[in-house]
Amino acid sequence: MEAAIILVFVMGYLAITLEHSIKIDKLIPALVMMAICWALIALGLESFPQWFDSGKHTLLENFGLLGHEEKMHLMEETLLHHLGKTSEILVFLLGAMTIVEIIDYFDGFSTIKSFIKTKKRSKILWIFSFLAFILSAIIDNLTATIVLISILQKIVKDRSVRLWYAGLIIIAANAGGAWSPIGDVTTTMLWIGKKVTTGHLIGYLLVPSFLCMAVPAFIATFLPAFKGDLELQEDNGKPKSRFSSTMLYLGLGAIVFVPIFKMVTHLPPYVGMMLSLGVVAIFAEIYSSSKFSMTEHGAEESDAHAMHSPVHYSLSKIELPSILFFLGILMAVAALESLGILFGFATSLQDVMPQLGTELHTGGVSDLVVLLLGVGSAVIDNVPLVAASLGMFSEPIDHELWHFIAFSAGTGGSMLVIGSAAGVVAMGMEKIDFFWYLRKISWLALVGFLVGSAAFMVTRTMF
Repeated sequence: MEAAIILVFVMGYLAITLEHSIKIDKLIPALVMMAICWALIALGLESFPQWFDSGKHTLLENFGLLGHEEKMHLMEETLLHHLGKTSEILVFLLGAMTIVEIIDYFDGFSTIKSFIKTKKRSKILWIFSFLAFILSAIIDNLTATIVLISILQKIVKDRSVRLWYAGLIIIAANAGGAWSPIGDVTTTMLWIGKKVTTGHLIGYLLVPSFLCMAVPAFIATFLPAFKGDLELQEDNGKPKSRFSSTMLYLGLGAIVFVPIFKMVTHLPPYVGMMLSLGVVAIFAEIYSSSKFSMTEHGAEESDAHAMHSPVHYSLSKIELPSILFFLGILMAVAALESLGILFGFATSLQDVMPQLGTELHTGGVSDLVVLLLGVGSAVIDNVPLVAASLGMFSEPIDHELWHFIAFSAGTGGSMLVIGSAAGVVAMGMEKIDFFWYLRKISWLALVGFLVGSAAFMVTRTMF
């Protein structure tokens, strides 16, 4: 049954990558793949020899000795656990996207357009790369990608050129997320799991992460796509709102507030994002002079409000296909994780490659294993791979191994467009083709990943 589940996952994965060839939207195979994988787990529950406890990040002992009812209860609990974790990301994503759309409703991004005086493509590339690198460390790589691609869509008219910028934003956002404890979900996992501390994480990874962003951006400036001047998006003729700048700063400030709220309250990020959305929505309603209605949805007053409410309008503009795609792909990966398949993959790396590369001090784990973990995070979601590493390795807090895993898993996902949360969101927002990214951007991401890894190996001896 495990082979059948892996086969379904591979076929679904291929259908996603061949989206433009088979003319089927990627969210369809993602949802079908997720549903079939979990259905096969439910039907073949008695045949599975092991089960991965996601809460403790380890394989459950004596799973085969449990009765059918106990196994069914465990499966339902696991499914609910993964749905909860996935929903946290999706609700967070919905909040961030809505805030971005509210800013756009008030034409807030025109303020940023006015800051960009240059039309030179290479300079605009560096501006967006630096913004992605810094913002992702503060508001996480997922939100930074949403914000910057939204801005990009208001500035760059030609979609073929915009795709190149989006590709470099993905690389820069993942690099920026790696050196901050709140910048990437896997780094946050290691931080919350007491494997790394903030000071040492920045010390170990700031330089490698910067090089991981800067080297691909530098190489890209020599590519034809970034030569010459850019044709900027023309104004649509509508008068600029007098609240444009206010809503831009309020919206971005509300997003930056989310990690602060998390650190103070220790609540999941989506709670802070909902609070931020509520505050931004209050000001949006006030500024739009729209009448708040508590009437029935079908009532005339409610319909009139929906036509003029910036919040309702913004919610209608959200990319729901991207949200559903995210749900499908994460829950499908969760199915593989629950059966211990991903844990087995990570363990096999440790067993097969122990003597290759440079040996780390205590664990007998080679640098090549961690590099392969980074490559694996591009193919399979990096969250379960890092979760598996938490159960595999027993190195103490702030050991260089944990920092290398944080860098490798965080930046390795850039090598494929569906290898990271930032890539998945960008793929949905800009309709990026899997094979276009593979041909044009993946090699730049690989170069950045290898240069950053080499820099880590050199600088780690300083800490």
